[in-house]
Amino acid sequence: MMTKEEIKSKVNEFLVDEFEVDINKIQPDANMRETLDLDSLDYVDLVVVIESNFGFKVVGEDFINIHTFENFYDYCYQKVSQKETA
Repeated sequence: MMTKEEIKSKVNEFLVDEFEVDINKIQPDANMRETLDLDSLDYVDLVVVIESNFGFKVVGEDFINIHTFENFYDYCYQKVSQKETA
C-alpha cells in the first residue's frame, strides 16, 4: 500500500512534468488551479495522468472540493486506499 508521502511525491513529479511548474510553487496550502494555471483542457490531461499513474477512475465532480494541493493529495490517497482495500 502506498503511503501518503509516496503519493505526494508521485503527484508532484507528474505535475512538474505535465504542467511545467516549478516544484517550489507546489505548496500544500497553495491554490492548485492558480498555481498550475489550469483550464478545462488541463483538467482532462490531469484526469488522464491520475488514472494512468494510480489506476482509479476520476469523475469531474471529484474536483469540486479540491482547491489546494493538500486537498489533491488527500483525494488521491483516499482513492488509492479504497482501490487497494476493495
